[in-house]
Amino acid sequence: MLASPPSLVRKLYKSGIWRMPTYEKKVYLTFDDGPIPDVTEWVIDHLKTYSIKATFFCVGDNITKYPHIYKRLIDDGHSIGNHTFNHLKGFYTNNETYFENVAKCNDLLNGSKLFRPPYGQLKFSQIRKLSKSYKIILWDVLSYDYSSAVSPEKCCKNVIDNARSGSIIVFHDSIKAKENLMYALPRVIEHLSDKGFTFEKI
Repeated sequence: MLASPPSLVRKLYKSGIWRMPTYEKKVYLTFDDGPIPDVTEWVIDHLKTYSIKATFFCVGDNITKYPHIYKRLIDDGHSIGNHTFNHLKGFYTNNETYFENVAKCNDLLNGSKLFRPPYGQLKFSQIRKLSKSYKIILWDVLSYDYSSAVSPEKCCKNVIDNARSGSIIVFHDSIKAKENLMYALPRVIEHLSDKGFTFEKI
């Protein structure tokens, strides 16, 4: 498992933003798949203790189920991005259906023009269309918090070993990521803070 995507992949999807353009010691925490009870609420509370703002790529269906948690994200000043309405795989979804699903999620967002494809999957035709309306935010550090094959310690190490100035770091506020997330996130924040990094939202 590669915590940082190969340069060839980045070149193929060069219209996506893999890393933020800065030489300052800033990193960007992002969270995919919420909002949901318990896990997203824990993340919100934990970030608040450190006065950190992050970016949450929300699934539209979860926004409709848990609008009060979504409101907390907005009220706390976090950035919001589109993660489709039903967490669709771009490779296996026809374009018309995919674009309609993105638009359905967009109707629930507060004017955000940030988009992250679930699983990082987008056909080139989908990229061409969506990049006209959205900033497609990818990543250069993947924690693998969602994987049952990755231990909490390894999840933490994936981030600590690969984070650098401008890194976009992916965690997931989801049930299957919960154990790894709750172990790794506090340690990542403490470690990177000790190294002089600050945390920004996109």
